[in-house]
Amino acid sequence: MPSTTAGSDEERLPMSKVDAHHHVWDLTVREQSWMVGPELDPIRRNFSLEDLAPLAAAADVSATVLVQTVGLVEETVEFLEIAAGNDLVAGVVGWVDLTADDIGDVLDGLLARPDGSYLKAIRHQVHDEPDVDWLLRPDVQRGLAAVASAGLAYDLLTKTPHLPAAIQTARNLPELTFVVDHISKPVIGEPLSPWVSHLRELASLPNVTCKLSGMVTEAPWTSWKPADLQPYADVVLEAFGPDRVMFGSDWPVCLLAATYAEVLQTAETLTAALTPTEQEAVFAGTATRTYSL
Repeated sequence: MPSTTAGSDEERLPMSKVDAHHHVWDLTVREQSWMVGPELDPIRRNFSLEDLAPLAAAADVSATVLVQTVGLVEETVEFLEIAAGNDLVAGVVGWVDLTADDIGDVLDGLLARPDGSYLKAIRHQVHDEPDVDWLLRPDVQRGLAAVASAGLAYDLLTKTPHLPAAIQTARNLPELTFVVDHISKPVIGEPLSPWVSHLRELASLPNVTCKLSGMVTEAPWTSWKPADLQPYADVVLEAFGPDRVMFGSDWPVCLLAATYAEVLQTAETLTAALTPTEQEAVFAGTATRTYSL
């Protein structure tokens, strides 16, 4: 387990934090195809960086990672422009077609842009693929190898059924850094197995890190408590260690279940047993290192 002697000899100081996972979208530019059902009405509006900035400032968040929401390179270009135009976004997790024959050229083109240095990783909505072994397709494996060759990381957006393929993929590509989004989205309140065994196996691979994010929306939105999330956070922190865990808000999706401040406060509660050095890793150091911010 992570240390539980929380800083008896270390002075706790205000920490400049990194939010390693948030989104923005403008519904007048394009619809968000995943935004289906009346339960998502509270976030069915535009969210901009200007909306996030005061929330981040109030939470001592000084840098963020802006993450893709749709499978379009055009969105990635827009996000790079956003990152270049402000001081808050330090990196972008974009999208490219991993199965495309010209993926290497597409990545080279993005990285060659004046704002291309903000591109830190690629992501695909693997959890929406009906084939739980989608990651193991030869064309996808070839695409992931191209991501590694470009010097980028890859964000794993998966659910528990996709984890065996993710484990094999991380083994197949030791040169690629993988980042598990939202602790692979276990349903909070259901049995930990088989999520826990798969996650621990994934954590045994040194090229994998994990985001402590997305948990509040996997719990009952109106009745969750930090104690409901603690067993899952404990598994992640024990399996990966704080130096391979990073905080992400998942704003504005989190607003379905909690405010930005509540998400951050909950993450602080879940990591309260860590030392200040370990907390600094979770709230800044791991993201900064993993994404080369």
